[in-house]
Amino acid sequence: MIKSDLRDIYRDYIACLNRQDWPKLEQFVGDDVHYNGRPIGLSGYREMLERDYLEIPDLRFNIDLLISDPPYIASRLRFDCTPRGTFLGLPVNGKRVSFAENVFYEFRNERIDQVWSVIDKAAIEAQL
Repeated sequence: MIKSDLRDIYRDYIACLNRQDWPKLEQFVGDDVHYNGRPIGLSGYREMLERDYLEIPDLRFNIDLLISDPPYIASRLRFDCTPRGTFLGLPVNGKRVSFAENVFYEFRNERIDQVWSVIDKAAIEAQL
């Protein structure tokens, strides 16, 4: 896979998330996807994202940094949003917070097969 092709696929994936176009998610995520080492499958991945949007109605994924080394993508995503209630165990309760997520993806057959994600929880704690 060519680096530029993988970057384009990833950007299309992020656009799909921002549109909440769940029927198209299967174009980007493999049936047997793992998240932080745990097998959750496509349906579990979709449920996770749908739950994120329920808890954070103004959620928007913004690519801050993107590195492609096929079959891997490394991305730093930026968020500026207002989670409802508790988020990552923190009482955010509708307060606007800004934070980053460092996430690595492994692609297989041009779809996401593995995801490793770390959210900057300390940045959120500092804002509360």
